[in-house]
Amino acid sequence: MKHLIGMLLLAGTVLSASPSIQAGEEFYGTIEKRPEGKVGTWTIGGREVVVTEKTKLEEDEGPLVVGACVEVEYEGDSVEEIETEKPEKCRKGRNPS
Repeated sequence: MKHLIGMLLLAGTVLSASPSIQAGEEFYGTIEKRPEGKVGTWTIGGREVVVTEKTKLEEDEGPLVVGACVEVEYEGDSVEEIETEKPEKCRKGRNPS
């Protein structure tokens, strides 16, 4: 019983600590909708992301327009960067890594 309680406490500690120690995440998707300006809610690859004044926008592979393929980098709920990518990065069935 003591062993089970110890395991449950350890599992709870690991699960509660995981979000704070995870590295940033990213995903590829096509811009489906975006506000007129930079700041606001964008829809990319079926996900809604909120862009703030702190979000870095990179247009190395073309403009950030509806239909463009992009990589979205975020930390927790905060979008750190949106960068245009080559269209093949967003093709379905392909692992962009």
